[in-house]
Amino acid sequence: MPGFIIRIIVNAVAIAITAFLLPGITVNGGVVSYLIIGIIFGIINALVKPIVTLLTCPLIIVTLGLFILVINGAMLMLTSTISGDRLMVAGWGSAILGGIIMGVVNVILEAVTGLNKEG
Repeated sequence: MPGFIIRIIVNAVAIAITAFLLPGITVNGGVVSYLIIGIIFGIINALVKPIVTLLTCPLIIVTLGLFILVINGAMLMLTSTISGDRLMVAGWGSAILGGIIMGVVNVILEAVTGLNKEG
């Protein structure tokens, strides 16, 4: 349970940093909005992303893995749709760049918090 809460916080911080760096991504609300978006993004990444990745495996192979960037952007767009007016993504360009930034921030924060260790 503590790992789940830490992952939510890591997602919320990654969203906050992404929204700060990209003008095409905005978050309406305060800390609670970031946490709700973090929960939604975590659930989408756990449930939807593996299915989409499996279904688009040939496209990922043909593009040498670059299509994963589009999948990450799609997961961010889906999070925006589900979260209502809490998260606004301007378009696919912002979504793909946001997915890249969120991925990098998540890797760094998971390494710092120890979430990436097998255990």
